[in-house]
Amino acid sequence: MIRTIFASIICLFMALPVLADSHKVDEGAAVPDKAVIEQIVRDYLVRNPEVIVEALQEMQRREQLAEAERSRAVIAAHMTKLDDPTGRFVAGNPDGDVTVVEFFDYRCSYCKRAFPALMEAITQDGNVRLVFKEFPILGEDSVLAARAAIAAARQDRYYDMHVALMQERGSYSLAKVLAIALDLGLDIEALRRDMDAPEVDAAISTNYELARALNITGTPGFIIGDQVVPGAISTEQMLSMIARARDARG
Repeated sequence: MIRTIFASIICLFMALPVLADSHKVDEGAAVPDKAVIEQIVRDYLVRNPEVIVEALQEMQRREQLAEAERSRAVIAAHMTKLDDPTGRFVAGNPDGDVTVVEFFDYRCSYCKRAFPALMEAITQDGNVRLVFKEFPILGEDSVLAARAAIAAARQDRYYDMHVALMQERGSYSLAKVLAIALDLGLDIEALRRDMDAPEVDAAISTNYELARALNITGTPGFIIGDQVVPGAISTEQMLSMIARARDARG
């Protein structure tokens, strides 16, 4: 990045004579040699190294602002898919004034640790619509668990299955997933059939596409209002971000 900034400064200095010529400031002025300009810039930066730090900070600030703006635009463009009009994959207050979307993987240890904090924040606030997005990225076990949870939604038991899978430790096998479902009182035969339904494939594929569009590459990943929040966060952080999202709505 420092090389980029240095090159930009060089380009600026090189452009000055051209700009001056274009504005007829001094038609007789000679164009400085590139090596001379580079030496001037190097000498200046050596005498004033804080300029590099300031430039780096400003570049980072601008990049963050640009990424935040891009994220807001992507979220707005995909809000219909990010939300769940069926209500099958929703927790918290279905009519909440702030929507939180979580992309997660059942084998993700960070997701499991973040789950109690997330639910505590939703409970404390009381006016948040929480939407779950299955995002199985940690292998076939993850895909299997995600299929089972999505299939459970057909029996209106998604949330129960979600909580049970989040609380489970270790890997997931078909036998383990079915045992969990049996303990919950689900129709096992229907669940096995629904796990292979095209709608389940479509739901997972849509979530992959959404995550890619939002540049979510790991789990957990949250959408809080119009912000993308990567990684696990505490109850306090979640509540603070929800409050800011609510204030932004006016």
